[in-house]
Amino acid sequence: MSRFWSSLTHDLKPYVPGEQPRIADLVKLNTNESPFGPSPRALEAIRGEAADTLRLYPDPQATALRATLAAYHKVDPEQVFVGNGSDEVLAHAFAALLKHDAPLLFPDITYSFYPVYCRLFGIPYEAVPLDQRLNIRIADYRRPAGAVIVPNPNAPTGIALSRAEIATLLEQHPDAPVVIDEAYVDFGAETAIPLVASHPNLLVVQTMSKSRALAGLRVGYAIGDAGLIEALTRVKDSFNSYPLGRPAQAGAIASVEDEAWFQQSRARVIEGREQLIRGLAGLGFEVLPSAANFVFVRHPAHQGAALATALRERAVIVRHFAAPRISDYLRITVGTDAQTERLLAALAAILGG
Repeated sequence: MSRFWSSLTHDLKPYVPGEQPRIADLVKLNTNESPFGPSPRALEAIRGEAADTLRLYPDPQATALRATLAAYHKVDPEQVFVGNGSDEVLAHAFAALLKHDAPLLFPDITYSFYPVYCRLFGIPYEAVPLDQRLNIRIADYRRPAGAVIVPNPNAPTGIALSRAEIATLLEQHPDAPVVIDEAYVDFGAETAIPLVASHPNLLVVQTMSKSRALAGLRVGYAIGDAGLIEALTRVKDSFNSYPLGRPAQAGAIASVEDEAWFQQSRARVIEGREQLIRGLAGLGFEVLPSAANFVFVRHPAHQGAALATALRERAVIVRHFAAPRISDYLRITVGTDAQTERLLAALAAILGG
């Protein structure tokens, strides 16, 4: 059937998401989902939209949601763009802002969707190597570039840059768009949003999938200069005028308004991460410093793929990347206390065996 495909489709190597297996009594620590549910107020708002009004289109501009996010982040509504998960927001940014004659720069070990988008949109890019400790070195980005995208914290390493380092990156590239992908920022990194006021080339992308436990609702957003937001809107309206349905808009607004739940849930994940790090270190793992809701680890005496397979046999799923430089690492999501205990017990048995 592939004889009907376009030449573009033939050449694509799609992003591979973390698997969603159906295994009984599974400890699922491979896709960085929240171990705790969303705000009860968000669930109530989503249920409230399951009504006759679903026959009507949602607000294509998501006006109320953008106003809520603008107030929360202390910017103007014209500086906010929303989309169907941050992956869609990023895709629009690649198309609208990141395609230039000079290459797009991003780390060599990073979110693996970036090179996929580059192939989809025909964007030339250069992968800038992390240092030997898997840190992003801002000085290495002092080179000609059409645009720059960096996740902060980086994924899959979990290591964060300071806001001052992001400011340095922006000063290195005053005439190029710079996107900071903050999917995990709420777990211990500094957001770059305050830099938007003084840097018209900065776009910050966030998601409600992780720290707000709404991965199943698909809500992401970007904050930047109104000119950048207009570019995203032009692409969106050339692609899908209604990316966020009524339940998504209502649930997202309610989630943002429930600050107490957000702070409590976030604190529980951070506490769980520290507990997980202590347990892994006690088993002899090297753990990279994480500001995310996951940890990136390796054991000096065991291959990453073998550990991932052995864990799977014990109904514990973690993420392994068979990529250069990181093939011995495992990315492990912070779960509940009970899930962490299961993971550590399984690892103790594997290492002891």
